Parts: sequence; structure tokens; C-alpha cells
Amino acid sequence: MDSIHKPKEHALGKRNTPKEPVLSLSKGFSLIELLIVIAIILIIAAIAIPNLLRARMAANDSSAAGSMHSINVGEVGYFATYAEIGFPATLSPLGGPDPCTPTPATACLIDDSLASNGGGGGKSGYSFAATGSASGGSVNNDQFYATGTPNSNITGTRAYCSSDDMVIRLQPPGNISQVASYANCILLSAMSN
Repeated sequence: MDSIHKPKEHALGKRNTPKEPVLSLSKGFSLIELLIVIAIILIIAAIAIPNLLRARMAANDSSAAGSMHSINVGEVGYFATYAEIGFPATLSPLGGPDPCTPTPATACLIDDSLASNGGGGGKSGYSFAATGSASGGSVNNDQFYATGTPNSNITGTRAYCSSDDMVIRLQPPGNISQVASYANCILLSAMSN
């Protein structure tokens, strides 16, 4: 029984003694470990951020197309309701503040944030405008064109326009400048569904 509890001797004369737990004096992570973690985070961010921006631009483009449709519907409603005026001269009469009371100045046909172009800042990265005008010999505004233009090349990829034929049209790919006139709008290609 004594041999069980006796430490054994090695050839060099040292005894094997039971080791006591060693407390580490260093606490936390080393500089190398922290740098590796930061590098991994930066690699993941470099992959994710461009995809996030593309998804946001695609969402803004879809929102702009929907807003152009709303403007078209509002323009037709205004023309039917106020035939003596025709289409409104600007975008703002299509909206109105809450609670909205329909009049020629505030028709309450579209959301006021769209009608006021977001107070000048636009909506979902796009700025919107509409112009009603009279064609030759007409007593009222019998034509209009509306535009939706990205505020910058990182908020959208397409510039939209539509006219009184209710067809939403697009500038050629890569051109995000505002469509300058009714005549220029009707010459552009129609947006496909």
C-alpha cells in the first residue's frame, strides 16, 4: 500500500510530484486573436454591404414605379372630377393635409407626402414632379407628364416618366436625369411588367 502513495523516481533522480493547478497570469485575448476577429468581421462586411445597397436601390426603384402609378391614377381622378380645370398644373393639388377635404387645391387623391414630394426631399430616394398643360386650342389642361428621378446614383437606377396616356416610361439604362418635357417623355420606351 505504501508503493501506491510514494512518488516514483526517474533515472535522473527527480521525483514525480502531483502537479498543482497553475493559474494563468494573462487574462483576455491576445492582440493576434483580436486582429483575426476584426479581419473576419471586415471580410463579412465587405461582402454584405454592396448586396445591401443593391437591394435598397431595387426597393427604391420599385417604390418609384408604384408612386408613378399612384400619380397617374390621381391625375385621371382629378381630370374627371375637375373637368373645367383638367389636369392640375403641378403635383401638389393631387394631395392634401389630414384631415383632407377635397377641393381643386387639395383633391385628396394621393398621399400628401407624395404630392408634396416629401417636403422637397422626395420619397424613397426619388423626387417626383408633374406638370399639367393645355395643348394647342384647348381651354383646359388636357395633357400632363410626371417624372420620378433618383436623388443620386446610390438611391436609384432608373428615371421614370408618364404622360396622359398613363404609360410609365423609362430613361435608357444608366441615365438617371429628369425627363425634360412632355415631348421627351412620350418618345421613351414603355416600362415592361
